[in-house]
Amino acid sequence: MKNHILLILVAILCFSCKKDDPASCTLCNSPETLQFEVCREGNGNASVNGQDTGTNYELYIADLEATGVTCGN
Repeated sequence: MKNHILLILVAILCFSCKKDDPASCTLCNSPETLQFEVCREGNGNASVNGQDTGTNYELYIADLEATGVTCGN
């Protein structure tokens, strides 16, 4: 019985472990700012300096570019 419980616990741990999606990042700059990095997090949001903005990455980049910021790899 102990072996079955141990096997079940190991199986649960293996299936519950999710690999974190690596963030993909781009550099942005404008005449008014220093260069900064915007990353797409695994949840689809943009992060700046490691802080999740709570905003979808594509929307965040589009809003930046609408204000004159240039982003690209």
